Amino acid sequence: MPDSTTATRKERFIGLEWLRFLLGLYIVIFHTLHNYPSIRAWSHFVTDIGFFSTSAFFVLSGFLLTHVYLDANQRMREPAKSFWLKRFSNLYPIHIGSLILAMSVSALVGYLAIAPGDSDISLRFVVYDVNNDIGQLDWKSLNHTMSPLETGINLLLNFTLLHAWNPLYLTFNPPSWSISALFFFYLTFPWLAPRLRRVMHPRRAILLVNLIYLLPPIVVILTTDYGVPETGILHRNPLIRLPEFAAGILLYTFYAQRKAKGRSMSAGQCWLALLGVAASIAIALYLLGRGHAWYYVLHNGLLLPAQLILIYVAAQWGEPHSRRLKRWAARLGGASLPMFALHVPLYAVFSRVERVLSGQPERCLTDFRGCLSAAGELHLWLYPLFLLLTVLFCIVFQEQFVVRVRRFLLRHLLRQTPSSHTDKLS
Repeated sequence: MPDSTTATRKERFIGLEWLRFLLGLYIVIFHTLHNYPSIRAWSHFVTDIGFFSTSAFFVLSGFLLTHVYLDANQRMREPAKSFWLKRFSNLYPIHIGSLILAMSVSALVGYLAIAPGDSDISLRFVVYDVNNDIGQLDWKSLNHTMSPLETGINLLLNFTLLHAWNPLYLTFNPPSWSISALFFFYLTFPWLAPRLRRVMHPRRAILLVNLIYLLPPIVVILTTDYGVPETGILHRNPLIRLPEFAAGILLYTFYAQRKAKGRSMSAGQCWLALLGVAASIAIALYLLGRGHAWYYVLHNGLLLPAQLILIYVAAQWGEPHSRRLKRWAARLGGASLPMFALHVPLYAVFSRVERVLSGQPERCLTDFRGCLSAAGELHLWLYPLFLLLTVLFCIVFQEQFVVRVRRFLLRHLLRQTPSSHTDKLS
């Protein structure tokens, strides 16, 4: 008869699948909703803490990988090489597919020049990563056109999943830095996870990790003017962001300990915890308006307790009886990382098509350039259609492209087809 730890290993966290999907959807909204002038008076309250989603996703990754890949003795279920190849085979198709799409769309958008400012867009156009008050800066001073050498170096960084280490600016497909950071986390996992999984007092360890995570932003606040490269380092440097992933591993350790003792949250406790998360977000929104120093500490650690609580509550949701519900949870959860990687080029295509259709599309057959020049404005009522199409596209992309390429890679790298319970969970 399996012990409680083994039983925990076989859990399917349906609540975390839904949470993964919602985090992916929120990052899409974070990067696109601001394009509608009619709602800018209040839309920033929705999008100001988009970074909450990425951080929570990193924590969630640590939690789920610990659940899947560590056995009852807190050891890796398989060799590190096998783990790394499986994670690479899962990430790389998403990254390369989104990179090719983003580069193609960027070149096309710059050539067609449909929306204002499109003529400036090219594969070499980037914006320096700073969080200064833009009202006190010349926006043009942040724009940069990469030299051929810079472009080649950044292409190499992208193809080798090292682009998150560039602290100066984001290139080609900006949101994909999170995939680069994730891959670094995966490289540390076989060494880090077994050690953190054996921690006897995970809450104390989480507090220590949180304090360590807050040190870099405090140093930046006290010693710099929030410019280059410190902003980029805090934003996406994998070493700086590693505490979020480590906190996810420790959160699973805490969850497993409580599960072994038969302790779980009641419905009332779950709602109270979610109310605390909502209060934390409301306070964060207020503090963001009090200066950029607050942005740094909120982005790098101050909201980590709220993210941990949210994931812990979502983990309490039991597995539903409906097979259809479980199937859709898995499909939507599986599409979450493609949503992170693909939404920028998808929105670029959707918004330009919408502008053309709201102008004089009938001219496109006889006067193509005139048709593009007559492009109209964006309409908020079509925005839900964009979100729906993005979700559907990412589901298809994951199931028809990523899964097939992953199987191909695993057949050649590991000479096996994913079939075990661990492989299916991962």
